[in-house]
Amino acid sequence: MTDWIGILKEQTVNGDQMGREVPKMLASPDISEEQVKTLFAALEQQADFAEKLRLALEKFGHDFPVIKAAERLEERYADLAASAAEKLKAIRK
Repeated sequence: MTDWIGILKEQTVNGDQMGREVPKMLASPDISEEQVKTLFAALEQQADFAEKLRLALEKFGHDFPVIKAAERLEERYADLAASAAEKLKAIRK
């Protein structure tokens, strides 16, 4: 059986780290358009995974606080992806 709570905990740790690292990366004056595009794609992929994780947690009847934690993770990755998209837009101007 899949350990959904374990996966959520692991992904939350990763999300916290990304929440610290991505703004630093995007603030770097040396970051290239290609790097931002790659980062954006990776963040979008993580947001999709977090959404699937949340749906699985809901399907298997986990408690509201667990679902809420999964929603926060999904939102974090979506926000980070939006930041990368904004940086890409700024680079292209």
